[in-house]
Amino acid sequence: MLISTKGRYGLRSMADLVLYAQKKPVPLRVIAERQGISESYLEQVFALLRKAGLVNAIRGSYGGYVLARPAHQITVGEVLQALEGPLTLANCAHRGGTIECDKMDTCLTMPFWQKLSAKIDEVLFSTTLQDLVDEERATGKRQGPDPQAPI
Repeated sequence: MLISTKGRYGLRSMADLVLYAQKKPVPLRVIAERQGISESYLEQVFALLRKAGLVNAIRGSYGGYVLARPAHQITVGEVLQALEGPLTLANCAHRGGTIECDKMDTCLTMPFWQKLSAKIDEVLFSTTLQDLVDEERATGKRQGPDPQAPI
């Protein structure tokens, strides 16, 4: 499984919302600028995130995007699934059941793929956006303005 730029940029942008939204909408152009991502590309990404119910768009001169739920209730798995589709390593290890394969009855590796997929799902669906931001704050590696500083 290779996460595309859509998934990586979308996850970064969602973490940006957690850091900077502070109960007010964040314009997409500001996120794009801060993250070094094309605004037109982010429009496509946020359309998928909105469709998945992960963000809400606020219209108007002070509009932008806000998280649809608190950051501790949105998992990395939900974000990536909304942007990438099903996250699977092999057809026989598809989340929510197996996809038929003509080798299912004789495949020696199917249990391995299922076990590995379950471990990956465990990490993806137990890690929240808040966890990502908390880890970032703890390491102190983030560059740029302090989201807690007055504007």
